[in-house]
Amino acid sequence: MEVIEKQDCPVCKQKTMQLIQEEREVPHFGKCYLMSMNCIECLYHSSDIEVEKKDNPKKYEFTVEKKQDLNVRVIKSGEATIKIPQLRMSVTPAPSSIGYISNIEGVLRRFKKIVEDQRDATEDPEAKKSAKNLLKKFWKAECGELALKIIIEDPSGNSAIISDKAVVSKK
Repeated sequence: MEVIEKQDCPVCKQKTMQLIQEEREVPHFGKCYLMSMNCIECLYHSSDIEVEKKDNPKKYEFTVEKKQDLNVRVIKSGEATIKIPQLRMSVTPAPSSIGYISNIEGVLRRFKKIVEDQRDATEDPEAKKSAKNLLKKFWKAECGELALKIIIEDPSGNSAIISDKAVVSKK
């Protein structure tokens, strides 16, 4: 692991940024580079994952049908879009989009956090009700009571859902 300390933070402009690059062998991908930037002053964070061997654009589809499906490994690059069609939700890449290695449960929790933050930031009773209904659906999916399809589209080909149940297609 390579760590570089006291770099300029792009947000607060202080020399409090830590850059980390780690090389790892990831099943189905081979050698990968995990990179992150963390500012201890303003708490800015960015991370990404790059695969040494580049691939073609890919689309992964996976349906969460039971509680055990929450353990399926997910690799998401900073260029990937993640969608949950049944909930009409998606997270598209932005300049500050991060890559990560997680599992389906972690992906659902990231979406839940977005809904919770929006619920807490609004005074609109209809928006709060809508958020409450979405959160119930997440809870049911986590309990294995509601099937949800997760779609990852990645133009870089650096993302994956690692399961025999995942449907992979080239974009």
